[in-house]
Amino acid sequence: MAGPARENLTYEAFGQAVRDLARTIADDGFAPDIVLSIARGGVFVAGGLAYALDCKNIHLVNVEFYTGVGTTLDMPVMLAPVPNVIDFSDKKVLIADDVADTGKTLKLVRDFCAEHVAEVRSAVIYEKAQSLVKCEYVWKRTDEWINFPWSVDGPVVRREGQVFDA
Repeated sequence: MAGPARENLTYEAFGQAVRDLARTIADDGFAPDIVLSIARGGVFVAGGLAYALDCKNIHLVNVEFYTGVGTTLDMPVMLAPVPNVIDFSDKKVLIADDVADTGKTLKLVRDFCAEHVAEVRSAVIYEKAQSLVKCEYVWKRTDEWINFPWSVDGPVVRREGQVFDA
């Protein structure tokens, strides 16, 4: 019996996705002062977008929500260190993530920024239909589980008390 359908993103397609997103953002006339990355998957997206949009100010927020394939905490939680909102005052902020799945993570970060920034928009590679946040910039819409090239294979290191697949 075959497993559930999956969207497979390669590094090559990821590169194209980031360039396409950046072009759409630039064509829209949005020039962010800050690219805010949602770690971990958003780090790759944010880095690519920041280079392509010539934005040298990147911030990172760590949010824990997914604990496994399809398993989550009840609500996403920002982990320390939480960015200082004073750094965002009156700035145009582009929130970058790999996927807007439930949208709860993006909503948490967007709400965190909203009262302090001049403008906030979101860019993702994938957006799912059920996402609470409808992103301004989306490369592709899907409802499948996504295999990202950076997370499809397990870790290559062993930590004390943990065993990883080889």
